[in-house]
Amino acid sequence: MNGGKIIMGFKSDIEIAQETTMQPITEIAAKAGIDEKYLEQYGKYKAKIDYNLLKDTDAENGKLILVTAINPTPAGEGKTTTSVGLADGLSRIGKKVMVALREPSLGPVFGVKGGAAGGGYAQVVPMEDINLHFTGDFHAIGAANNLLAAMLDNHIFQGNELNIDPRKITWRRCVDMNDRQLRNVVDGLGGKTNGMPREDGYDITVASEIMAVLCLASDITDLKKRLARIIVGYTYGKASEQKPVTAGDLHAEGAMTALLKDALKPNLVQTLEHTPAIVHGGPFANIAHGCNSVTATKLALKLADYTVTEAGFGADLGAEKFLDIKCRMAGLKPNAVVIVATVRALKYNGGVAKADLNNENLEALEKGLPNLLKHVSNITNVYKLPCVVAINAFPTDTKAELDLVEAKCKELGVNVVLSEVWAKGGEGGIALAEEVVRLCEQPNDFTFAYELDGTIEDKLNAIVQKIYGGSRVVLTANAQKQAKELTALGYEHCPICMAKTQYSLTDDQTKLGAPTGFEVTVRNLKISAGAGFIVALTGEIMTMPGLPKVPAAERIDVDENGKISGLF
Repeated sequence: MNGGKIIMGFKSDIEIAQETTMQPITEIAAKAGIDEKYLEQYGKYKAKIDYNLLKDTDAENGKLILVTAINPTPAGEGKTTTSVGLADGLSRIGKKVMVALREPSLGPVFGVKGGAAGGGYAQVVPMEDINLHFTGDFHAIGAANNLLAAMLDNHIFQGNELNIDPRKITWRRCVDMNDRQLRNVVDGLGGKTNGMPREDGYDITVASEIMAVLCLASDITDLKKRLARIIVGYTYGKASEQKPVTAGDLHAEGAMTALLKDALKPNLVQTLEHTPAIVHGGPFANIAHGCNSVTATKLALKLADYTVTEAGFGADLGAEKFLDIKCRMAGLKPNAVVIVATVRALKYNGGVAKADLNNENLEALEKGLPNLLKHVSNITNVYKLPCVVAINAFPTDTKAELDLVEAKCKELGVNVVLSEVWAKGGEGGIALAEEVVRLCEQPNDFTFAYELDGTIEDKLNAIVQKIYGGSRVVLTANAQKQAKELTALGYEHCPICMAKTQYSLTDDQTKLGAPTGFEVTVRNLKISAGAGFIVALTGEIMTMPGLPKVPAAERIDVDENGKISGLF
């Protein structure tokens, strides 16, 4: 039922969204306390907020609530749906609230997901716009990424004054589409006037370092400084003599910032119940840091008493990066965490086939529960934050199953609340909202999973051991060499951004539940100097996904009146 799929007897997400009467975005801005002088309208129902509002306001920060989840399964968890429904629930109990979410990438929209704006009666709208071009942020990021690539290759073509080794270029082009054909290409073919032939490749836009830079930048000046620090390749010479070449060396940061100046402004939309929503930025959580922009979160904290935000995929990825990277860099401190799970997904973790998930199975549920309990323990014991488990309700859930989940979480001192936001909107989120308000009043001793002064391997081991439950990290010979090089270049004390499968706490997506004693192999370490973190690649993680056998794009259509169908 949840997660936005069309179910017999229920309306699809897009049908629900299209039947909703939206309020003009000026009214939503007024509700949020945004003066019209800070509003740049994109039509009637969406607008950008001038980031200068952050400098001009002296309002105190409200409470920050992070919504995360268990490791995703084909059974679905409904994290965005819960985030939106919780915000509407908080609004229903009289709280001034905003929800801050990521923008969907076109790749997954046309690939597997078909959209990512919540589901059922807990959605952000206009959902078609949000899921498609929206306000053009991702196109601007792609343009800035590819401008840098063009300037890099042009520099080499025009004489290569910086002595860049074409075999040591690390900067790739990007496109916001799942296109496996572009993972590895050879370009510059066709003779001397067409550039130098070399191996190249494309990443999906949400994996571009520029996406991470935009989402972590505190203002336009910081954005330009971060862009200048991006490393695009290395010079000729012996290993000890090779020097990094940056976007600043190519004098590209000014033009890139010009392309991104509007994309840096957060986007204002609304939920189905007219709660103000900021939707901005969209780094993937399995290959990047998986959170909406720092600017969006900080703006929401100034405008609302309660800000609900989400982190991508399971808590081992999205929440870990939100807490260890974003909160550290932006000086944020969450007041409460919501971990979303479904009985169906927990039974899947316990070995039940997807076709049989509607049947009561307490034995399988008990086998699958350790995945949820590990995430709960991480939040409460590693990060020392108050936590509630939100069970995203399905009609097939039985009382015995729900009682078992509640009992196991109570053993860890964590309450369980049934969330019915998919079917009931904000009304179905009132119980969760009340528990979140209670948790926000509790003091907490927020702590990071690791400190920055350790070695790269120390930080990797801390994540593997504390967050994943593994025994240790193993660096391949290539990764060991890269760790030494990054240390020599002075990047040893950067935080770590793990690129790992979202489906398991391990680096093997087939290992469900909560395994222990496993090793995690890191095959590649890469510095994202503009973003300010080291990316550690594990397993088969790719920075350019492919389309499935039957892509969601085959279902998406538009009629003669311009009405879109098939987005969920």
